[in-house]
Amino acid sequence: MEEAANVMLKEKACNIRINIVKMLGEAGSGHPGGSLSSADIIAALFFKHLKYQPQNPNWEQRDRFILSKGHAAPVLYAALAEAGCIEPDELMYLRKSGHMLQGHPDAVGTPGVEISTGSLGQGLAAGSGMALAAKLDGRESRIYVLMGDGEMQEGMIWEAAMAAAHYRLDNLVGILDYNGLQIDGPVDEIMSLEPLADKWRAFGWDVISVDGHDFDEINGALDAAKKAKDKPTFIMAKTVKGKGVSFMENQVDWHGKAPNEEEIQQALEELTQQEGC
Repeated sequence: MEEAANVMLKEKACNIRINIVKMLGEAGSGHPGGSLSSADIIAALFFKHLKYQPQNPNWEQRDRFILSKGHAAPVLYAALAEAGCIEPDELMYLRKSGHMLQGHPDAVGTPGVEISTGSLGQGLAAGSGMALAAKLDGRESRIYVLMGDGEMQEGMIWEAAMAAAHYRLDNLVGILDYNGLQIDGPVDEIMSLEPLADKWRAFGWDVISVDGHDFDEINGALDAAKKAKDKPTFIMAKTVKGKGVSFMENQVDWHGKAPNEEEIQQALEELTQQEGC
């Protein structure tokens, strides 16, 4: 059963990556590197773990997903289209005036977007508030927050981490897309995060380290988080920036630029030839 589930998730992640390339190419701008690196994490969340109703985005008992690194909006939009929350045709209007899919997620205009994000560091604080509200309301909703590694340098992240542990928010899961590159260069050179796991444990969180492209490890960590008691969970997912497209992988230049027509074709050829596509 797990093998069949992983095959399905690989297919979903492949579709998400293909749509990321297509929509960024059509838009002529955007952020491919961090969108591609988090596609497997997003696929596992949306197609195995998140509790939601695609046709009823405001269902009170739903789980909440927050894309704290809002510049990676294409991966969220691709997942929402794959899940049936928005029409797939909308993807080709990314960053177009008068359409719902803007450069950063807009909770007002886009079904399935829980909060407008873009200013880095704010997502975990919002997620902590949602998790506390769920507990106060007696709801079993779980809150998942996907963050970037450059974002770990923001002070608000650590304030939220401290508060979440204080309130024992075991319904809160922070996930780090740890691809090692931010807009200005390698994270270790801009402002090193290590020893990162030790820091989160010191702040009172359960910490799980995984390969962010291995579905067995991703799903195992998300399952373990559901069993946590009295502590929030931090999943540190090691990923590859630009995953799936050879000329984008581990290249900081692909943090925030769109592929041209030739690059689009090469990327799509590579993606369609990979296992699961």
